[in-house]
Amino acid sequence: MVVVLLYPVAIIMCFITMLCWGSWANTQKLASKEWRFQLFYWDYAVGVLLLSLILAFTMGSMGSAGRSFLKDLAQAEGNALRSAFLGGVIFNLANILIVAAIDIAGMAVAFPVGIGLALIIGVVTNYIATPLGNPFFLFLGVGGITLAIIIDAIAYKRLPSRNQETPVKGIVISIAGGILMGFFYRFVAASMSIDFINLEAGKLSPYTAVVIFSCGLLLSNFVWNSIIMAKPFVGDPVPFGDYFTKGNLRLHMIGIVGGIIWSLGMSFSIIASGAAGFPISYGLGQGATMVGAFWGVFIWKEFKNAPPGTNKLLALMFASFIIGLGLIIIARIV
Repeated sequence: MVVVLLYPVAIIMCFITMLCWGSWANTQKLASKEWRFQLFYWDYAVGVLLLSLILAFTMGSMGSAGRSFLKDLAQAEGNALRSAFLGGVIFNLANILIVAAIDIAGMAVAFPVGIGLALIIGVVTNYIATPLGNPFFLFLGVGGITLAIIIDAIAYKRLPSRNQETPVKGIVISIAGGILMGFFYRFVAASMSIDFINLEAGKLSPYTAVVIFSCGLLLSNFVWNSIIMAKPFVGDPVPFGDYFTKGNLRLHMIGIVGGIIWSLGMSFSIIASGAAGFPISYGLGQGATMVGAFWGVFIWKEFKNAPPGTNKLLALMFASFIIGLGLIIIARIV
């Protein structure tokens, strides 16, 4: 399988992860005018699994390092498979909540709050399990991200809609999703061998781990998404029949592409973790908060009706994110 050995290459892959994780939700925004997010999410889940299988049978089965995908899957122990699968189940519930929050409150709010909170929890839990990197710079960087989240919340309160029930509900859902999302990565990491070149017996390669994770995501969708369809946070229940009667090839492809984009980010994050370490790989990937906020502010114009002075707060938010990400990168070098 293809293994990343150089830290600079791993950092580049983490930045691609950040771009993918911060951008995939644009596909949901594109489809939202015609397509309830619950229906979009079925295609998204298929796209996640599809890309993971493509990488497993290509990059995951090439070269002399480690084991090929099918050989790795055949020797995997039950505990490793269950851990990766559970990671997918937890992530799926968290992600559905955050997608619902995006649908309610917009990307500029749901991403910084939900994914930013997930970054803080995820870095802490992964560092406790595998303490790689300078803790001073690592957690100072997490502090910068935390400051950015607080500033974003202050900016959001300035919007004319701040007293409406629906946007407030979006923030609450973002927080719930962020807390759950902070823990999923640890389950996937625990299923894998620490050494990617000489894989431990019974443990998974990064490629196999992502496939099992994706299976957990797709199968749990029949539980989590079915519940959200029957009892949505906003609006009327969504009939299953709408997936077939109201969908068309374009809408289905938008959802699948969204899943592929996110899955590419997940795969690169896991592959890069061998050289970067789990705390840094996850932390940089969740810099997606900044990317998501960028889309929300500059492309979707979600703050266009904000009062004077809000732009300064948003600029300070982005600056805090950038400084925080820089400190996380430095943590592996110093």
